[in-house]
Amino acid sequence: MTASTDVMYRLLVQGVTDYAIFMLDPDGIVVNWNTGAERAKQFTGDEMIGRHFACLYRPEDRAAGLPEAGLRQARETGRFEVEGWRIRRDGTWFWAEIVIDAIRDEDGGLIGFAKITRDRSDRRTQELQLVEAKEIAERHRDGLAATTSFLDSVIATMPSSVVVQDAATGLIRLANRHAELLLCGCTGQLVGRPAELVLPTAVAALLKTALAAAGQPAATAGQPAATAGQPAAAEAGEPAAITQELPVPTAWGLRTLRMRALAIGGHGEQPLHGLLIAEDVSEERAASMRIHHLAHYDGLTGLPNRELFRQRLGEALAAAASGSGTAGTAVLCIDLDDFKRINDTLGHPVGDQMLRALVRRLREVLRPGDCLARLNGDKFAVVAPLLATQAEEEAEALAERLIAAAREPIEVEGQRIETGLSVGIALAPADADSGEGLLRCGDLALYEAKRRGRGRFLRYHDAFATAARYRRLIEADLRGAIARRELRLHYQPIVRAQDGETIGYEALLRWQHPVRGPISPLDFIPIAEETGLIHEIGAFVLHEACREASRWASGRSVAVNLSPAQFRSPALAAQVASALAASGLQAGRLELEITESVLLDASANNLALLEQMKQLGARIALDDFGTGYSSLSYLCAFRFDKIKIDRSFVREICDSREALAVVRAITGLSRSLRIATTAEGVETPEQAACLRREGCTQLQGYLYGKPMPPAALPEVRGGKTAREETVREETGREAVHCRS
Repeated sequence: MTASTDVMYRLLVQGVTDYAIFMLDPDGIVVNWNTGAERAKQFTGDEMIGRHFACLYRPEDRAAGLPEAGLRQARETGRFEVEGWRIRRDGTWFWAEIVIDAIRDEDGGLIGFAKITRDRSDRRTQELQLVEAKEIAERHRDGLAATTSFLDSVIATMPSSVVVQDAATGLIRLANRHAELLLCGCTGQLVGRPAELVLPTAVAALLKTALAAAGQPAATAGQPAATAGQPAAAEAGEPAAITQELPVPTAWGLRTLRMRALAIGGHGEQPLHGLLIAEDVSEERAASMRIHHLAHYDGLTGLPNRELFRQRLGEALAAAASGSGTAGTAVLCIDLDDFKRINDTLGHPVGDQMLRALVRRLREVLRPGDCLARLNGDKFAVVAPLLATQAEEEAEALAERLIAAAREPIEVEGQRIETGLSVGIALAPADADSGEGLLRCGDLALYEAKRRGRGRFLRYHDAFATAARYRRLIEADLRGAIARRELRLHYQPIVRAQDGETIGYEALLRWQHPVRGPISPLDFIPIAEETGLIHEIGAFVLHEACREASRWASGRSVAVNLSPAQFRSPALAAQVASALAASGLQAGRLELEITESVLLDASANNLALLEQMKQLGARIALDDFGTGYSSLSYLCAFRFDKIKIDRSFVREICDSREALAVVRAITGLSRSLRIATTAEGVETPEQAACLRREGCTQLQGYLYGKPMPPAALPEVRGGKTAREETVREETGREAVHCRS
């Protein structure tokens, strides 16, 4: 439940005084208690909160397990309704009408119960008095006058509306003050007049139905239904009351009335009458509807929440299975790209307005019958009925419309917000035939769509489930990999372009699994970032790289890659300081490599972290420059010590004018800013020659050495590698022609 929903709920609960409304946690413990509850139960909120609600039941009801049975039914069906005796604090009993509603969160989990209790003692007493008076009148005819007077007094003071119609004439014989005020707005205007002319149509029709059930239809205006004293078919037994609850136009406007009508009399010489008792339950129904809405709709966007979405999905699947117009169902799982960044940089109020604006757009591209729901903060879903002949095309067309609708910038409080959607598509019955199965398949397709670059849709394939199982296995093993010493660092040389001299190493993480063998960082690093394990692994890499580099007598530098996910922790700079202090490594020998996504995500906070690490004395390098969203503004926002040219340009530098132009631009810019440049992925002498010609200052790649374990480094052996000697010779006699 969001904060705004919680406020709405508290206002709702505290504003209702005619009902005892209180919240229970999943175990039945009272966690909220309104003014109506204090008045009905004679306990204050402080006295009841924290106690089990069973203390409000009679001992025999508790012994019979009635409180637990109520919670169990509400948990299973969503609602429990009952009437019965309950006890007040002073030991008095009252007749209560009780409703218990199960309240679930956005994920469908039970978070508690809303219990509404209404004191119906007056109504119960009055109904019993009516029955008792009727029995007394029949048994003691000689006391009829006194009984009639008593009955008139009871009826006149009843809070419910009471109307009695003569079946023979169709005229109203009795109407209490409450009925007159509710149904015609004044007193003295009902008795003696035809019911069908002065009563609302629904009320008159219900009386007519009750009399017809007794075998004696009510007379219409001016037309008697039967002669006086004529026996009716009701002699066979008193018919049951007919109950209806529906909106009725009254003198007080459209009100929801709970009406009970039955035929009385009609035995022997007793004339047949129709009796109607009506209660105004408008406030009760409005409160129930508000609670139901809070339990099934998102408070921010007004969309169905996860619980209601599951119901709609089940209905769509059932309709498709029955062949009633549709033969398939699609679930589109939707994730809003960069929503966290929007909240972090612009604030949650702006993020909320942006969400509402986006929802309005998405609704416009839906088809009739499609249901859009908000499952959690930035996660949405659509259930869409499909035609069998073009199911996949329909679903993909809907996904394209949703993505296009979100692509246009949204204006909020003068801010131009650009965002996007990623969509995962699952179809029934092709991918799954159950609601849970479809959602699971849609989530897997969504995950893969985001992994491949976001702003796209992807249809589910079985390979996604296999990959997900593999990721779960990797995640489980990764949690203990550090403790089991399965993670190791290898080091790849970084050489000076001018003479091939090794000037430092890049620390690269390796995982040697005892069963699966070597596992690529491309497989386990994304999982570590998603699960938060990257913080523990990143701290290990920092400490291990600094510890091992501190043993190198040459004083060469060590470069450590930092994941963008590590910048979500404000303690990152403290981890760097701790690694330097624990190892004794000079800060100038530590180089921290980041990607430009660090500057895209909450850049103000991340720039502050970079400044803190720079102040420690560490050098900062911008990795993979020239790819993604590269912008010169990054180089103005922060003083980097090095730019690393992505291997994709290095690979094509001798064959592509475009790649050569990009490298030339980067090296020229670096010279102007007096920033070093390192080219990654150098594999051939021809590539190295071209890079030297363009002024690249440092080189790295298989040409100069593959990543090596610490024991294989010349730092440990105390000498230079044969590769270094070869490179020094080649540097002096290169004659490579590069395409310009």
